[in-house]
Amino acid sequence: MLQKTPAPRSEPIPHAEGVSDDEFRAAMSRLAAGVVLVTARDPDYGPRGEDVGMTATAFMSVSLDPPLVLVSLRNGSRMDDLLAEQPLWAASMLAESQRHIAGRFAMKGRISDRLLFDDIPYTRGEISGAPLVGGALAVVECRTEQRVVAGDHTLVIARVLSVGLPSAEGGPLTYFRGRYRRLA
Repeated sequence: MLQKTPAPRSEPIPHAEGVSDDEFRAAMSRLAAGVVLVTARDPDYGPRGEDVGMTATAFMSVSLDPPLVLVSLRNGSRMDDLLAEQPLWAASMLAESQRHIAGRFAMKGRISDRLLFDDIPYTRGEISGAPLVGGALAVVECRTEQRVVAGDHTLVIARVLSVGLPSAEGGPLTYFRGRYRRLA
């Protein structure tokens, strides 16, 4: 007797805990988040090194004393690999007018970050050597203190070594329901 192969399911298959990837993404997309550009200098890339950048929405303050922040990095991403070796990095809290910067550094499959920095005004952090985006609402230079693997991401907890406030103008760039947005 021939057995029929069951038809493929049209709805996503949930994890053992009962929540599918799509359901989880839909729920989390309803949480508004600020947008930062995480940057670091890769000293091992060529004679002068190379600047590396990544757009992040999972960035937060952890502690006031000592001043600590946290960023979540996808395991195996270029930034995750770099920050596993390079403890000094920076984050620029992007203004609503800097949506193009967020989009540029969120692109998947890019070959090199060198060209992505070409027309973006920035200064180099005195402590980290990482790019600090001009016109950002705030910038912080950090030193990694702890890395915690959490599922398919690594949580990087870092001490804030310096703070700058390059721009007092404009509101923050936010991310909500899969799109960059402005506060109303």
